[in-house]
Amino acid sequence: MKIAVCVKQVPDSWAEKKMVAGLLDRATVDAVLNDLDEYAIEEALRIAEAHGGNEEGGANTVTLISMGPERASEAIRKGLSMGANDAILVSDSVLAGADAIVTAEVLANVMWKGEFDIVICGTESTDARMSVVPAMMSEKLGCAQLTFASRVEVDPAAKKVSITRVTEAGVDEIYGEFPCVVSVVEKINEPRYPSFKGIMAAKKKTIDVRDFASTGAEFTKSWSVVVDAAPRPPRAAGVVITDDGSAGQKLVDFLLEKKLI
Repeated sequence: MKIAVCVKQVPDSWAEKKMVAGLLDRATVDAVLNDLDEYAIEEALRIAEAHGGNEEGGANTVTLISMGPERASEAIRKGLSMGANDAILVSDSVLAGADAIVTAEVLANVMWKGEFDIVICGTESTDARMSVVPAMMSEKLGCAQLTFASRVEVDPAAKKVSITRVTEAGVDEIYGEFPCVVSVVEKINEPRYPSFKGIMAAKKKTIDVRDFASTGAEFTKSWSVVVDAAPRPPRAAGVVITDDGSAGQKLVDFLLEKKLI
């Protein structure tokens, strides 16, 4: 099997973020591998290991695919140190500020050319929180989408992927045939820590850096742009109640005022 995992470099969740000219300022903050993508990498590795492994000469390969600045290779290396075989990074200045539609178009073209059997994604990126790219990619690829999976089972012989997902209505059991796009939730597994051997091996693994033209995607400007942004207002000071014998009543009055009781 050829398994692809979509990954993204994002600003650290704890970093103070700001907008510059309608774009998120990524240059001045620490950048990391998107937390939710680690679950996708782990699941891809587990699938590969369950069906012959992905070591050199094994029956399967796990390829990381990303779109971003060249700096994104730093985050990709972490995924490679977890055990992925190689990676593709689409990096081009014309893609700066690309929205979800453009991102899905570029990534889908890379997937299509790579002839991958399964594409695995995290549910969303922690910088945008849109959770739409997996569905958009499946539409552009014309293949099944199996989203928000909490369990994944693969039958390579039948070229079939089955998933379980929890919804407001209950538990769904659905399946699709190769090729398909799967997105996984964080409860699906516990991502492994890169071993020292894996970290050293990752330095020698290939990251194929491509420009936009090489993807064959049709160039289009982003459909959505940020026209205005304002910093989050400072947090209001809390209410201090001094216990002079009436603190209990004051607390009740406060909760009533806020309609909490």
